[in-house]
Amino acid sequence: MDEMLKLIGNFGFPIVVSAYLLVRIEGKLSELTASITELAKAIAVIKS
Repeated sequence: MDEMLKLIGNFGFPIVVSAYLLVRIEGKLSELTASITELAKAIAVIKS
């Protein structure tokens, strides 16, 4: 039982932190994609 708690402590925290960071990065990527699309439209308007 004691070893099981150590394993959860050693692996549980990094897994939770990794999942949290992946969720945050996904949100930032969505924002960047929207910004790039908007920028491409603005450049197209300027060129025409």
